[in-house]
Amino acid sequence: MFIGKSLKSFGRKMLTATMSLAVLLAALTLSAAAAAAGPTFEIALPGAGGPFTGRVFAIITQDPDGEPCGQIDVTGVPFWGKDVTGGEAGSKITISSGDAAVKGYPLSSPEQIPAGEYYVQAFFTHYEVYNRADGHSLLLPTLAGAGGPQNMWATPGSLKSPVQKVQIDPAQSQTIELSLTESIPMPELKEGEVAQQGNYPDTDLVKYIKIQSKLLTEFWGKPMYIGANILLPKSYASNPDAYYPVWYQQGHWPGGRAPLSFGRGRALDAFWMSDEAPQMIVVEFRDENPFYGTSYSVNSANLGPYGDAITQELIPYIEANFRAIPEGWARLLSGGSTGGWEALALQVWYPDYFGGTWPLCPDSGDFTYFQLINIYEDANAYFTEYDWLKVERPSARKVDGNIQFTVKQENDWENAMGLLNRAGGQWSIWEAVYSPVGADGYPADIWDPVTGVIDKQVAESWKQNFDIRVKLEKEWPTIGPKLVGKIHIRGGEMDSYYLNNGIYQLEKFFNATTDPAYGGYVKTFPRLGHTGNIANEELLVEMAEYLKANVTDPRVKSLDLK
Repeated sequence: MFIGKSLKSFGRKMLTATMSLAVLLAALTLSAAAAAAGPTFEIALPGAGGPFTGRVFAIITQDPDGEPCGQIDVTGVPFWGKDVTGGEAGSKITISSGDAAVKGYPLSSPEQIPAGEYYVQAFFTHYEVYNRADGHSLLLPTLAGAGGPQNMWATPGSLKSPVQKVQIDPAQSQTIELSLTESIPMPELKEGEVAQQGNYPDTDLVKYIKIQSKLLTEFWGKPMYIGANILLPKSYASNPDAYYPVWYQQGHWPGGRAPLSFGRGRALDAFWMSDEAPQMIVVEFRDENPFYGTSYSVNSANLGPYGDAITQELIPYIEANFRAIPEGWARLLSGGSTGGWEALALQVWYPDYFGGTWPLCPDSGDFTYFQLINIYEDANAYFTEYDWLKVERPSARKVDGNIQFTVKQENDWENAMGLLNRAGGQWSIWEAVYSPVGADGYPADIWDPVTGVIDKQVAESWKQNFDIRVKLEKEWPTIGPKLVGKIHIRGGEMDSYYLNNGIYQLEKFFNATTDPAYGGYVKTFPRLGHTGNIANEELLVEMAEYLKANVTDPRVKSLDLK
């Protein structure tokens, strides 16, 4: 009996010890796994200079062709970003799993990296202080003549590390050391030049101008510039007494590219130099800013008075220094996508100042279809929600309907590139242009960047200030007579970004107008994507014919060499 009890007691003790050992081993395993939660990137700031303020990135790829920083896109390679404020020369910044300050895409954390061989690089983009006239001091990207944060990975002065080939095993504790010893070269500046908006050499027919804007300088609290690329007609030099209408072509940052991509050996070159080409000046703006590569050409609480700077400073400068007819009828607008919205907005906000507009596949002019989001009625931007199911809302598609990426994915990508709308992305600039100023001085979020829940108060502000259809509807008795015959919208019915839906809403409004009827056209094209379905040569001819049919001023004759 004694022996039996002893054996039972011994068994219980052995069982307890075994269980304790198992628990201990499990805890040690979990502890080891936590300690080895993916690699840590240790990024050394340059040994001289500083302090360094901006955003640092760690980037990986398995593609050896090209630098990792050049492979970042919404469908591109994994990267992680972290803000740096006042980093001292030679100090080290870590990017690791579990750090709430680190935002990554498409992998949220380095621990998610599959084991394998990678090419690794660090990158650093600079922020500087802007003391705005509204009393807010903001940290925003530095402008260096490369198109602002929209072209973050090519901005002069940005720092980067040499590319390293590294074997990564997320199950092992690993530190990857990277040093920001390289930089994207700053442009060489002549005496009196500044980098902002770039500096480009003139040719016989292509001229580049840049002015300091008093209006924007006052708003941003430091010198701010705007510029233009100007394509002159064939007859400009040989006909010194002629004055010409101007086509203001809107769009993304053009850099040193000539308007209409003239001079690249395309069919337009021969047409422009032929006797058939309408004799017009073509202008593209250079208006990089701390949020994007273009200003959206309107006055905005976050970007400042770009609409007024363009109409009160830049265009008058062009008309004073080139033989442009300084009349509303002679100022025509066009542009595609972002440029399409700008071309429509400039015409609507300045109805007398411009004489006609041809927006091609414009960004949404009606926020009941902000791409596919109804910001007034939908609860969430990222999902269509049902009782038991949430479906991610697409952002881009191919013409055959296949989805390329979703609204959430694109917003997550931008959030990793830069917080507070500093990413230089499409959704970021929409918020910067359309939103009121938030309590922290940065643009108020139209929706929560993590959850996608829409802020209806911000949505109402968008409605009252930047929904073009709403503005037209409210003000048609006043601005309608000034817009008769001036609006010509074109787009594909399978637009890559679902912008055809916004076009349909504008078409519905325009077709219902009376007293006066709008007198323009809206055309959409079946089975075509993100396009206006018209060549620049055709658009030039259409503009010229429009002017000849609607303008009695004798200077319209300068359009025709014949």
